[in-house]
This record gives sequence, structure tokens and C-alpha cells, in this order.
Amino acid sequence: MSDRAVDPATTSTAVLATAPHRDGLTRAAPSTTGADADAIGAFLDDVDAAGLDLHSLMLYHRGHVVAEAWRWPYRADRPRILHSVAKSFTACAIGLALADGLFRLDDKVVDFFPEARPAPDASAGNGQDWLAQMTIEDLLTMRTGHEGETSGAAWRSLQSSWIAEFFRIPLVHQPGSAFMYTSAASYVLSAILSRVTGETLHDYLKPRIFEPLGIHGEKWDIGPDGINPGGNGLTATMADMLKLGLLHAQNGVWEGRRLLPEQWVKQATQPHGEPFKYGYHWWTRGDGNFSAIGRFVQMVTVFPAHGAALAVTGAIKGSGRLFPHIDRYFPVAFRDPKADSTAAREAAAADARLTARLAAWQSPDAPAPWKLADRAVRAPMNSGARRFTIASNPHGVQTLEFGFADDRCTFRLIDAHGPHTIVAGFDRWIETRTDMPGSDLHHGYHLVHSPVVARACWVDERRLQMTWIFAETAFRDTVIAEFDGTRLVFRREVNINGGALRHEDLNGTLSD
Repeated sequence: MSDRAVDPATTSTAVLATAPHRDGLTRAAPSTTGADADAIGAFLDDVDAAGLDLHSLMLYHRGHVVAEAWRWPYRADRPRILHSVAKSFTACAIGLALADGLFRLDDKVVDFFPEARPAPDASAGNGQDWLAQMTIEDLLTMRTGHEGETSGAAWRSLQSSWIAEFFRIPLVHQPGSAFMYTSAASYVLSAILSRVTGETLHDYLKPRIFEPLGIHGEKWDIGPDGINPGGNGLTATMADMLKLGLLHAQNGVWEGRRLLPEQWVKQATQPHGEPFKYGYHWWTRGDGNFSAIGRFVQMVTVFPAHGAALAVTGAIKGSGRLFPHIDRYFPVAFRDPKADSTAAREAAAADARLTARLAAWQSPDAPAPWKLADRAVRAPMNSGARRFTIASNPHGVQTLEFGFADDRCTFRLIDAHGPHTIVAGFDRWIETRTDMPGSDLHHGYHLVHSPVVARACWVDERRLQMTWIFAETAFRDTVIAEFDGTRLVFRREVNINGGALRHEDLNGTLSD
């Protein structure tokens, strides 16, 4: 396994030439588009002061990216698990299929899955009758009649047919009458598209949306039925997410070419049913703005009246914690430019302040929740190896190994699937790739060949702490290994999750 110490250059792009970058988007100083650079910087200060773990942002205004930054170790070229942002890509496919006449909004869901239609049962009551009434539009608006949410994490734990599982979910409301956000609805939309086209959702969108937008290298998971989940499972860059928002800000047109019907964009981004502010797999707001939102705030918000879009990624417990800060500074930041020379000088100075602010924010030395302080404790072990046999546990861990060298700890977990390794540096971060298990801490995702940036330190003479940053996700694990002679207690927790935030302690005995 190769590894490298991580010491990235700190590059800020708040003020750049208008030449297109690798993502195909042009850059410009905020003042050239009439954006207030000080307001953008104040937004970032506000978010930091609130203790919100924002990982990156890209702001587009009037034809150009005017501000962008990635908190280290996140980067522009790193893809990201976008969670439910995938739903808004799925909506694009449904809009295109409707325009092609492949189905209609009022088509009944059960008609696409005759094999899953339940047998007549006089005792089934309204639930069976309601199932026959459910339409494609009910799936789009999350008004399926389900009692509760089916999260992506719940789907990912299933090995059986997800289509069959969908038709087993009880209905407690007549379809079309009550909102219940659920990834199950998005999955069935993807399944319907595959039934009528013979293609996966991803393959259908590739030439129609992804390639025209200049989106490359994206990945979309496949479920047990050979179908993309629709509601999640998409990994792409933040610029790709921004482009999705820009396509809708421009009413479905990209570089002079119509990719989506204008009427569909209008329908998808306006609310359907009160009091819920939900469109066709887009979240809508009373001010005319709309958002694609993924778990832990992977998000693009579109301000159509201002020709603007803001994309962010983070590890934040709900977009409701970030929106008050967005509302405070946007669209206030989209002011009209002033023509006089004094205002121009002031705007240029604000641009420079923002450039410095973004450079400081994304520096490896900037304060962040996951940064480890240097420890004064003398390392009790700086060479050699220790191997511990682990007592029976619900995670199937059999052995833990710690290999110590002067500048690193090589940690290895062994289970029924074999060894899984992470290398953590002492007094430095080391990046490797890993398939370390822990999907129950990572919202159901099995991370395979995933970049991980790791550092270790001794908290005291008995306790070793490691921080593992899974740099293409929102997840950051903290582990503590407590050594007591021949005994080991191993603790692991995560910064954010849709379920449990920590594992049960593992207890081990030193092997001969």
C-alpha cells in the first residue's frame, strides 16, 4: 500500500481570470458581477461562529464562479457522496421521459410491476385499493401514503428485491393526500424508468444530462434489482452539483442547448401541496428559490431572480441549521454594481479581503473540529508491533494490529473478509486508501478503496488516538486504543450519521 504525507498548497480562487477551469466554468472577481465580497466573507464567518462543520462552497453569479474554497483536506477534484442530491438528478430523467412520451404523471405505479401487484384480498381494506391508485406524480411529490420514511441506509442493508420491498410498505394515507419524505419513492421512479427504457437511470442520463454538462467520472450505485437507487448513491464533484442548479436557474438551457423542457423545470421547482414546500424532487421556498439537498448538507441552492447558485458540502445535522445563515447574506450579497470610482476601489479591496479569508479558511493550519493539537506526551511505543485477539463482538472483528514506527502507526483490523488497513502519521497527516468496515457508522455506505487522511497522537501514556477523515464523504471517525498491559479497549465513533454515532467497545488480549 502506498501512502503520502499530506501538505496541500493553499489555493484560493475568489479572484481569478475568466478562463474556464477543468470543470468548464469561468471564474471572475465578485465585484465584476456585482456580488458583495464582504457579505460572502461574513457568511463564512457566521457559519464558523455557529460551529457548523462546512467543508466547501462554490458561489456562481451572473455567468461566473465568484468564490470557492475547500476546507483541507477536501478538494475541488475529489468526488463526494451527494446523498439525496441524487433525487434532483432523478427528476431530470423523469422530466425527459415524460417529454418523450414514455409515460404520464397520472400513470399508476402498479401497472409497471405486474409481478409485484398483490393478490386480491378482501381483508386488505383501503391499503390495497390505495396502492392501485398511486401515481408517478405521487412518487415525485413524496405523497405515496407511506406512514414513515425509508432512508437510503435502510435500503442499502437489504439484499432482497427493493421493488418487492416497496410494495410491502403499508399505506396509511390515500396516495396524493399526505407528504412523507422517503427514498423508496425515488427508487421506484428509477425502476419505472428502467422498465420502460431498458437502461439504468445513470445510463439514460449520461448522454442527455451528464455529458452535456461536462460531468465526468461520476458513479451511481446499483441495487439488488440492477437499478440505480434514484434517491441516493450518487458520487460526483461539487462543481457537478453546482451545474445541476445552474441548469435549472437557466430554465433547462446549457450553453445555448436545451437539455430540459422549460415547463418541466418550472413544475419541478415549484411546490405541490401545502403546507409542504416540495416540488418534483426539489425543495422549494416562498421566495422563489429552490434547493437540491442531501443528508448532512450536501446542497445547491438556486436564486433564479439573481442568476446565482450556492453549492456547499458539510457534516451538518440538517439544512435547517444552515439556512438561517444563507438567508442572512443571500441574496443581500447580490447587489447591483455601482459605477463611481470610489465604489470600484472599495469593491476591489473587498475582493482582496475575501481572497485572503478563503485562503485562511482552507489552510491545513486553520482551526477545525477535526484538527488534533500537538501532544507533549512522550510516546510510550514508537517501534514494533502489537497484535490483539478480540473478544466476540457484533461487528465480527477478530484481530486488531498496531505497527509502530517513528513517524506513523499502521493500524490493521481483521475480520471474516480479511485485513483492512489505515496508516496514521504522528505529527502529520498521511493519506492512503482503505476499505475499513463501518457502514453502520457511515449511513449504510460500504466505503471501498476510499481515500482516508489519518493522524495519530498519544493522549497519555496509555491511550492512542487516531482521526480518520474519509475525504470523499461527510464522515470523520475518531478512535481511541487504550492499552493496559496485555489488555486492549478499542473505541470508535463518528462525527455524524443517520444512526448510531459509536460502536460498542472492543475488548482484546495481547497475542503471543
